[in-house]
Amino acid sequence: MDPMESIKQTYFVECDELLADLESGLLALESDEGDSDTINAVFRAVHSVKGGAGAFGFEALVEFAHVFESTLDAMRSGTLAVDNDNVKIMLRAADVLADLVQAAKDGSSVDPARTQTLADELSALITPQDGAPVTGDDGEPAADSWGFTPLKLDIDEPAAPSRWILTVTPTPAAYAKGHDPAILLREVARLGDVECWLDASALPDLNALDPEGSYLRWTVFIDSAVEETAIRDVFDFVGEDCPITLDREAPADQPLEDIAPPPAADFDVAALISLAQAQSGSDPAMPSDEPAAAPKAADHEESGGGREPSKQAAAGATIRVDLERVDRLIDLVGELVINQAMIAQRVVESELGRSSSVAIGLDELEQLTREIQDSVMAIRAQPVKSVFQRMPRLVREVAGMTNKSVRLVTEGEGTEVDKTVIERLSDPITHMLRNAIDHGVETPDERVAAGKPAEGVVRLSASHRSGRIVIEVADDGKGINRPRVREIAINKGVISPDANLTDDEIDNLIFAPGFSTASTVSNISGRGVGMDVVKRSIQALGGRISIASVPGRGSTFTMSLPLTLAVLDGMVVTVGDQTLVSPLTAIVETLRPKPTDIRLLGPKGAVLAVRGAHVPLIDIGVALGWRDEPIPPANGVILLVESEVGGRAALVVDQIQGQRQVVIKSLEQNFQHVDGVAAATILGDGRVALILDVDAVIAARSRDRFEPQPLAQAS
Repeated sequence: MDPMESIKQTYFVECDELLADLESGLLALESDEGDSDTINAVFRAVHSVKGGAGAFGFEALVEFAHVFESTLDAMRSGTLAVDNDNVKIMLRAADVLADLVQAAKDGSSVDPARTQTLADELSALITPQDGAPVTGDDGEPAADSWGFTPLKLDIDEPAAPSRWILTVTPTPAAYAKGHDPAILLREVARLGDVECWLDASALPDLNALDPEGSYLRWTVFIDSAVEETAIRDVFDFVGEDCPITLDREAPADQPLEDIAPPPAADFDVAALISLAQAQSGSDPAMPSDEPAAAPKAADHEESGGGREPSKQAAAGATIRVDLERVDRLIDLVGELVINQAMIAQRVVESELGRSSSVAIGLDELEQLTREIQDSVMAIRAQPVKSVFQRMPRLVREVAGMTNKSVRLVTEGEGTEVDKTVIERLSDPITHMLRNAIDHGVETPDERVAAGKPAEGVVRLSASHRSGRIVIEVADDGKGINRPRVREIAINKGVISPDANLTDDEIDNLIFAPGFSTASTVSNISGRGVGMDVVKRSIQALGGRISIASVPGRGSTFTMSLPLTLAVLDGMVVTVGDQTLVSPLTAIVETLRPKPTDIRLLGPKGAVLAVRGAHVPLIDIGVALGWRDEPIPPANGVILLVESEVGGRAALVVDQIQGQRQVVIKSLEQNFQHVDGVAAATILGDGRVALILDVDAVIAARSRDRFEPQPLAQAS
């Protein structure tokens, strides 16, 4: 890859982070939760985006970012008030800035009229139409939102500006990172007429010279017509590694010699080499085995070339790695787990004792494999904050479109989950938030009439629970109107008029394809594709979704997802002549029932009495179509499982082989979707085993809608 292209890709990755910080900062200002530090952070985000864009020649992005930056600078200095109207303009400007970054990334274009309109609105904030400064009702300068009032000074009209004086002092870190001062000075020279002087007075004797030190300083005189921001933009990429000072030139009657440092003296390189050879007594062709004497600390400090090990170490604390490389590493670790399981199977078949050296070494290999796998999976783990921080803007826009007052509360933003899961969470969360605001939260008048605060609250939270990530979207609105849901379902032919459904079953009708309770089609809802998409997206991730709704008090949608899509801790069981894997997170306990604990229910159904409660019995062989009649539960083993959608159930299997960590292989990509089966895996003996979808089996059994499929040849 072209080195410049690699740097450009890094810039776009950083832009994504900067734009996220920009939006979150502006939203904090809009909700009165920000302070001066927030304004400074927002300003730095735009400034950094502009600096990188200038380096790559993205002119449209630079021009808009410059106007945006100037407006934020006025807000930072207190001459522009921090109020909702101004922040709303800046939020729309942030959208345009994001579009310009995307256009620079993929080579597309952004409507120039839209860009110019926002640029004009930003300029108008700091340049009133009458040209007068922003004042209060008393005619004095208006105080900003932090309570500071700009000073009003009576000064004479300034004279024409004099030339700029720029000093450039690279640090050792600048050279260590490959920054070349000559390139920076060359860029400055392109801005206009310049005069450049080199100050080498700090250069020590050769014996005291640190090859990684920094001893040179440049002073540059620049034409007065050049803008200050243009000069500073040249040094944006180097930042603190190359400190600069920028001032105006002294009065014209002061001699130039009093300002500029003396030109560097000419060095006789040959004489210096001869002196070094004489002092060391060595032949230049034969380097001495003795190391060169280290410079004294005092000399090193005076030279200004001290090294910064702490900063160097901090710079290497994180690295950017191509995601494909991480995926490849995870695949290899998965194969390692499979091979370790195969070796373990061979050892068992060879009937080696547990105390043999081979068995002991295998146990150590298993522990090491698990640690490697956990470490690799931790590399892909990311906090859900990257998804959550996009949602406040969505809530604000949807609330504005529906004329509702809604506040979003987020919890658990630091909850980590696999990157592949995070990337596919955005759509379902977006649909559920839009649904909560449009269908759940009432209008301010309706809320006040119902004795509620005018402002509705939507809560978005994430947490770890039983080895899974649980995401909840809850609102304090009116809840699900079950009579209306039932009526619409009957009219659309989803259910029959005489269907006897529980409240939970009625609630789940909103996930039916094409189902919508909206009376009219709008930009937000009405086409019946939102919640259907949510359910399919969650199921595709191996997750499940449930609803809890109380009329008049609100609804809660709960998504339960696996932390990763790569590995699974499971219980390996036998059903007939087939081997299945049941996710360990769904299993509460295993037991062998007594005949007296079984209660028949109807001609085919049965329940199991467990600690004073009765749970339905489901024969997995019958549910998956592997046998016609269930086996006597007392002859098998019971897996007591818990589901998000159907509560607890007792799954009947023939026997348990043991607990094992397996690598998940997609069944849909390699075969086809099978009801009741979530995925497949490869066992230690090389056979393919199906991974049971516990939720699907329980849901199908409880609703009597499961259609068995013969899978005798699946493995």
